[in-house]
Amino acid sequence: MQMVDSLAARDTTGVLSKHKIQRRECRSNDVYINVLFCGICHSDLHQIRAEWSIPHYYPMVPGHEIVGVVEKVGKDVSKFKIGEKVGVGVFVDSCRSCSSCKRGEENYCLGCEGKEDRMCGTYNCCLKDNNNEILYGGYSASITVDENYVLRIPDNLPLDKAAPLLCAGITMFSPLNFFGCLEHGAGMQVGIQGFGGLGHMGVKLAVAMGCAVTVLSRSASKAGEAEALGAKFLLSSDADQMAKHENHFDLIISTISGDYAISNFFSLLKVAGKYCLVGLPPNGIHFPTAFDLVVGRKSLVGSCIGGIRETQAMLDFCSDHNIAADIELISAKDVNHAMVDLAANRSMARRYVIDIAKTLNDETPVEGDDRIDPRDWKVHEKATIIPKEANAHANLQK
Repeated sequence: MQMVDSLAARDTTGVLSKHKIQRRECRSNDVYINVLFCGICHSDLHQIRAEWSIPHYYPMVPGHEIVGVVEKVGKDVSKFKIGEKVGVGVFVDSCRSCSSCKRGEENYCLGCEGKEDRMCGTYNCCLKDNNNEILYGGYSASITVDENYVLRIPDNLPLDKAAPLLCAGITMFSPLNFFGCLEHGAGMQVGIQGFGGLGHMGVKLAVAMGCAVTVLSRSASKAGEAEALGAKFLLSSDADQMAKHENHFDLIISTISGDYAISNFFSLLKVAGKYCLVGLPPNGIHFPTAFDLVVGRKSLVGSCIGGIRETQAMLDFCSDHNIAADIELISAKDVNHAMVDLAANRSMARRYVIDIAKTLNDETPVEGDDRIDPRDWKVHEKATIIPKEANAHANLQK
C-alpha cells in the first residue's frame, strides 16, 4: 500500500479538504497511474452532498475524469507501458461475465452468479467481493486500476482538456452514436438541452458528426457561445420560439441536472423522435403524459456513459476531429470555490479541471468557501450515509 494525498469530503457538507488515502500496489493486471489532471463533474457535487438515493461513503474522494501517466505495471499487463498517457473514467471494474460485459457495455453490467458487485464506480463504491474495499477517485495524487478499465489518451489531445472527455465526452458521444448521428449525421436534427460542461461537449461532437444542432437553453446569454461552436440557439423560455420548433428534432439530449418538467419539450420532436436523458436531477423528473408519447410514437429514453471500447472510440474520434473540452484549469486550493460556482451554474460552458500534479501538495492549503451552507440543499431521503456520523444534515435538523 502507498499513502498518497487526496481531496476528500468528510461529511454531507461536501466541504473538501486534504486527506491521506491508501493506494494498493499493482496486482498482476494493474496499472499504477500518477494523476496529472482530474475534471470536476456535476455528479461529484451531487455525491459529496449525498443528493442521490444511493449509498454515500465518507470520507469521499471524488473524481472520475482522470488523466495521468503510467508509473508502474503488474507482471501480466500487456496493454500499457510505463510512461504512457492514460485516462480513467466513471468505472473501474464490472462482473466481466454478463451479456452486457461480453458486448463491451460494461456500463450496463447486469452482474453474474457468484459475485455481488456489478459496475464498480471509480469512487463512492464499496467492493463487496473484495472485503468491502472503498474506492477513492481522481482528486488524488495517484490511482491503481485494472488495465482493462484504463483508456489510452491520443498524443494530439491536450491532457488537461482531455480529462472531461472521460465522463462528459462519452456521456454525450454514446447516445449520439446509438441513435444514429455518427452514421446518418447530415440528415439529423439534434437538440442539446442545457449548455454547461455536458452540453458544450454534445454540440462539438454532434457538429463533427455532421448533424444540424440546436442548443435549447433558458439563458439567452449562452446564444453567442452556442453559435460560435456551429449550433443554432433556441431560447426555451420563449413560447414563440418553442412553437416555431414543433415537430423539428429527431433527437433531444437533455443534460439538465436540476428539477424541471420535461413534458414541455415533446412537441418539439418529430414522429418517432427521441428525448434522451443524460442529466440526473436528484429529485427525479415530471413525466410527460401518455398522449405526449403515444401521439407521434415518441420515446423517452436514457443513456449512461459508455463501455470501455466505446469510450476509446470516442477519444479516437475526438483526436481525429481535434475536439477537446473547454476548461478552466484550477488549483487544488480552489476546489471548494469551484463547487459553489458549479452548484450555482456559474461555470457556463466550461469544465473545471484540477491541476493535481502541480497543486495537490503539502505546501498548498485548500481554501474553504463561506458561501457553502448545508441548509441550501437536502440529503436525499433515500440516501444511505456511511458512517451515520457523516450526516451533518441530521444535526442541522435537531
